[in-house]
Amino acid sequence: MSDVTGGMVIKETQNQRHGLEVADVFRLYGPAYRRDHPLPLSHLKVMRAIETCRTDKLGGHVDTCDQCGFERFSYNSCRNRHCPKCQTMAKTVWLEKRKAELLPVGYFHNVFTLPHELNPLTLCNKKIIFDILFQSVSGTLQGFAADPRHGLQGKLGFTAILHTWDQRLRDHIHLHCLIPGGAISEDGRRWVSARDNFLFPTKAISMVFRGKFIDALQQAYTEDKLIFPGKTAEFASEQGFALLLEQLWKKEWVVYSVKPFAGPEKVLDYLGRYTHRVAIANHRITSINDGMVTFRYRDRAHDNQVKEMTLAAEEFIRRFLLHVLPDGYMRIRHFGFLANRHKKEYLALCRKQLNCQSESSEPEHMDAHTILLHLTGLDLDRCPHCKQGTMHFSRELPKPVPLFHSSGKQLSLPGIDSS
Repeated sequence: MSDVTGGMVIKETQNQRHGLEVADVFRLYGPAYRRDHPLPLSHLKVMRAIETCRTDKLGGHVDTCDQCGFERFSYNSCRNRHCPKCQTMAKTVWLEKRKAELLPVGYFHNVFTLPHELNPLTLCNKKIIFDILFQSVSGTLQGFAADPRHGLQGKLGFTAILHTWDQRLRDHIHLHCLIPGGAISEDGRRWVSARDNFLFPTKAISMVFRGKFIDALQQAYTEDKLIFPGKTAEFASEQGFALLLEQLWKKEWVVYSVKPFAGPEKVLDYLGRYTHRVAIANHRITSINDGMVTFRYRDRAHDNQVKEMTLAAEEFIRRFLLHVLPDGYMRIRHFGFLANRHKKEYLALCRKQLNCQSESSEPEHMDAHTILLHLTGLDLDRCPHCKQGTMHFSRELPKPVPLFHSSGKQLSLPGIDSS
C-alpha cells in the first residue's frame, strides 16, 4: 500500500527508510482516520499542517548559485507548534532571548503533576484546567517564597512549561518549573538568596498545591465553567463531582524536585530539552508498516531503559491528537520577577545585588541563516554544488490554495472529508 502526497511516494514497506516522521503516519493513515472519527477544526488544522510541512503544497522559493547556476528548491515550513520539524529554530530563538535573563545563581527544577483521575475531565476542559494548574502552581510557589519560615520572604521569578504527555503518548499533565535560587525582597530593593541545595520542602508543597488546585476546581464547577460530555457525565451531578474531589483529596499529589544546576549553560541546556517539545519527536519513530507504528520510549516507571512500543496507526494518531493545545494557548509562562511587566527593572536590580555584569534583556535579532551558521557552522548561502558561489533568491514557487477559508469553514481538499 502506498500514498502519493506532495509529489513523494511513501511506501509502508520502507521500514528502514531514513527519517520516518509523524507526517508519514498522517499521510498514510490520516484520510481514513478523519473519515472514521469526527474531529474538531483545531485537530484537522494540526494534521494538515504536519502533512504538508516542507512540501510543495505550502509553496516556497528557488535559490540560484551565482557561479555555476545550481538551483536549490526550498519549501515552506508549516510553523505549527505541534509539528516535530518546526520546533528546532523556534527553540533556538527562544533560548537566545532567555540568555539575557539568566542570573549567576543556582536554578531549581520542580515538576508539578496532576493525578490521572483528572485526565478525562481535563480532556474536555483543557483551557480551564490548564489555567487552574498554572495558577495553583504559581500561588503555591509564591506563598512559600513569602513565608518567613522558609527564609526568603520575597517574590520568586520562574518559568513554567506545560507538558501533557508521557513517553508512550498517554495523558500525563504536568508543569516543569525552572526557578532561580532566590527572591526579590518584599520591599523590592534586595536580592535574598536561597539555600544552595534546597528550595522548599516538596511534601509540604504538594499538599498546598493539591489544596489550591481542588479549591479552584470546585469554584469552576460552582460557576458552571466545566462541561461533562461522554464518560465524564458521571461527574456532572453534585454527588458525582463530590466523589471526584474526595478521590483527589485522598491521593498524594506528586511534586518532583532536583538539585540546582551548575551554571547558566546547564540551565539553557536543560531548558532546551523541555520548552519546544512536541508529544513525540520524529527520530523516535523506527517503523511504519502494515498499519502499525513502532517508536522508542524510555520506561521511567520501571527500569529507565529505552524500549520499543508498537501501536496501531489509528491509536497512534488518537494519542498524538490528545496533546493538541487550545488555539492560542500559551504553554510557556513567566511569573514573579520574570513576568514581562516588570522583568527589565527586576533583573537590573538582581544583577546589581549579585554584582554581575548587566546584559540587555532584548538580544540582537538573528535570522534563520545566521542562527544555523552560529550553531552548526553551515553556511546556507554557500553553493552546496560548486562550494564556491553564493546562493541568491531567484523566484517564488507557486502559492498554495488556502486550506481553510478565513471564516474558518473547511474547504474540500484531498484527505479531508468535507461532509
